[in-house]
Amino acid sequence: MITLTFPDGAARAYEAGTSGAEIAAAISKSLAKKAVAVALDGELADLGAPIAHDAKFEIVTREDPRALEMIRHDCAHVLAEAVQELWPGTQVTIGPVIENGFYYDFARNEPFTTEDLPVIEAKMREIIAKDRPFTKEVWSRDEAKKLFAGMGEAYKVELIDAIPADQDVKIYKQGEWFDLCRGPHLPSTGKVGAAFKLMKVAGAYWRGDSNNPMLTRIYGTAWQDKAELDAYLHRLEEAEKRDHRRLGREMDLFHFQEEGPGTVFWHPKGWTLFQELVAYMRRRLKADYQEVNAPQVLDAELWQTSGHWGWYKENMFKVQSAGDETDDERVFALKPMNCPGHVQIYKHGLKSYRDLPLRLAEFGAVHRYEPSGALHGLMRVRGFTQDDAHIFCTEEQLAEECLKINDLILSTYADFGFEEIIVKLSTRPEKRVGSDAVWDHAEEVMTKVLGEIEAASGGKIRTGILEGEGAFYGPKFEYTLSDAIGREWQCGTTQVDFNLPERFGAFYVDKDGQKKTPVMVHRAICGSMERFTGILIEHFAGHFPLWLAPTQVVVATITSDADDYAREVVAKLRAAGLRAELDLRNEKINLKVREHSLAKVPVLLVAGKKEAAESTVSIRRLGSQAQESAMLNAAIATLVDEAVPPDLKRKALAAAAE
Repeated sequence: MITLTFPDGAARAYEAGTSGAEIAAAISKSLAKKAVAVALDGELADLGAPIAHDAKFEIVTREDPRALEMIRHDCAHVLAEAVQELWPGTQVTIGPVIENGFYYDFARNEPFTTEDLPVIEAKMREIIAKDRPFTKEVWSRDEAKKLFAGMGEAYKVELIDAIPADQDVKIYKQGEWFDLCRGPHLPSTGKVGAAFKLMKVAGAYWRGDSNNPMLTRIYGTAWQDKAELDAYLHRLEEAEKRDHRRLGREMDLFHFQEEGPGTVFWHPKGWTLFQELVAYMRRRLKADYQEVNAPQVLDAELWQTSGHWGWYKENMFKVQSAGDETDDERVFALKPMNCPGHVQIYKHGLKSYRDLPLRLAEFGAVHRYEPSGALHGLMRVRGFTQDDAHIFCTEEQLAEECLKINDLILSTYADFGFEEIIVKLSTRPEKRVGSDAVWDHAEEVMTKVLGEIEAASGGKIRTGILEGEGAFYGPKFEYTLSDAIGREWQCGTTQVDFNLPERFGAFYVDKDGQKKTPVMVHRAICGSMERFTGILIEHFAGHFPLWLAPTQVVVATITSDADDYAREVVAKLRAAGLRAELDLRNEKINLKVREHSLAKVPVLLVAGKKEAAESTVSIRRLGSQAQESAMLNAAIATLVDEAVPPDLKRKALAAAAE
């Protein structure tokens, strides 16, 4: 007999070998109909598999979030069967589940194209409609290799050879078709449902190695119902509209080119946007931080002392002369991060406990090697600006500093319209420096802080633990925000470091006159300023709030009779501190409106002969067909008030309330 413990705590005895399907049927017919799998001690297993040991037991229905991965997994199998039915002789390789869907790699002389996808989809729906059961068999290694080799499935033979000797070779059948697979699977193909779509084809090297043959990869997405599929496809459509690379071209913000892979060529408007973001961050830091600047190029010995040369060397750019070394036989590297430089600044001059906490901030240009295939617009670059800061404090001050950083991060995100935030604590990794006692203390402090963050938010901030995901030198908080269409972006971090100050011999003199090593807290809010700019472009779809927009106002004329008046309007706007441009082109006003709307200019002031005579302007807002007329001075006053950044607006309101 075996004992299964149900979610309500009830323990029941069953004959060994009883399946989840039998247990579900014994409970109720409706449950048996809905069930698609079981969870044994939290691990999903086939519904029809015999249960051989005591376990915590749960029946999983198709509506359970855990079933989604199985739906996608089974959809990949159905895709592979459909392809082989349509194009006999095609070899199937691997077909894993990925975020939001799945893919399958195929070996075929003629690669698939997007025109093949509707045909494959139709065949997949036929297979699903037949509702064939998924059944598992365990084959001997030799038997499996012989059968797949006889079918011409060379890649499957290679996969079997890669299975560890102590693991079974599992085969899953869906009717007559079968595949090598670990499982688990849904009870039948019909459970996959109709909420799937094939998305695209791409080339992929076998096992990701460019020395291996090129395969064709077919990507798909699958969901539990049509509403979820439609919502996902809508998000993709919105994401495409918001793609920062496309908007960057339309708004003339930046570009990339081969001579500087992974580095940004900022255009005037893009640089204005970038500098407005930096200026905002500088104002937020001014009261508590001292801004510094550390060198771009530093001797390799410093990076060896910090540990980066050993831990991070493959991501660093070595600075060379014509030969392998500089003229004075020293090796240098471009800095990939700011922290070692900040420790040097801290060490310059004796520090007392009275000087702590010492908060040093830098908008430091850093360079990190990223594979060319991983580069992606502003989101993944090799050269970027990090809004980095390092707080040197005592252990007693650590909790308070982490809370202050949290308040700064959350209020910053709120100013950009990010309200849904997740804060997760990443704990000690397997490979790390420092004693367990030090890690115990750091994690204890940060766990307490995490609880305070959640409590202070009234439940608005979601929290969690990422086991083993901390930095090698200490635990950290990771801040993830959701944008306007629900995508999540990990941006801010707070990292506790007991390692680096000790490596560099940094210390402060405590109350008792003894030297003590400070705690170093690494803090970033935006992270990469370039990436955060890309996130903002997509979050706002280029339609920035007035204070952040690169060009805030364009004054456009209807006829040349108003040219002089338009110049006067622009001069007054600029004198009032607004970023204004002039459009005197001999073009129809509707064309000008369309072009400036495409460039996402928030406000268009139209001036004609009538407006010039009355000292008025016609106001058009981006995204609105409405048009209003206002006296020029009143319009400027309204725009000036609207263009005040949120932090300065808060400051003004606080001053007025005193």
